[in-house]
Amino acid sequence: MNGEDFGRLAYLALLLAAVGGWVMVEYRQRLGHAFRVAAAWGLIFVGLMAGYGLWADLRRDIRPDQIMEAGRVEIPRDRDGHYYLRLKVDGHDMVFMADTGATGIVLSPEDAEAVGIDLAGLNYLGQAETANGVVRTARVSLDSVVLGPFEDQGVTAFVNEAAMQGSLLGMDYLGRFSIQISGDKMILTR
Repeated sequence: MNGEDFGRLAYLALLLAAVGGWVMVEYRQRLGHAFRVAAAWGLIFVGLMAGYGLWADLRRDIRPDQIMEAGRVEIPRDRDGHYYLRLKVDGHDMVFMADTGATGIVLSPEDAEAVGIDLAGLNYLGQAETANGVVRTARVSLDSVVLGPFEDQGVTAFVNEAAMQGSLLGMDYLGRFSIQISGDKMILTR
């Protein structure tokens, strides 16, 4: 604990002592009532914290991840600044991060297994340079990739040998669309 953390802790302790002292003086004859009021405020505080923690999940339910119209898909920018697209790959719903710095579709090992790719049978002959260094990749073919009203068959992808946070949608696939960034949304048209 450094000096700044100790100062903050001391300030919070003084604040708690002041509020606690006021409560003891104000409710000295009614401590049971004071505990009930404190419990009510504590539950309100916990409820607000839980609501704040769940806001990202609720926001996705309230606001759709992507809006699909004839010949067009709109993807809102996420809080982290990236664009996440929902695609159906070989019949499985998957989430990809749009990565204009990536050449191809890169599947995480977990997502590759989810679509039925046998990781043990892959030949990791390729290499990719990432922010975390050089990783080995294996080329695979996806039977079907569906984004909204658009379906592509026989799409080449790569399975990353190293663990990833999620799969990436690179320019080999995104280049099949006209890409426009407008405000906080990415618009793909074909």
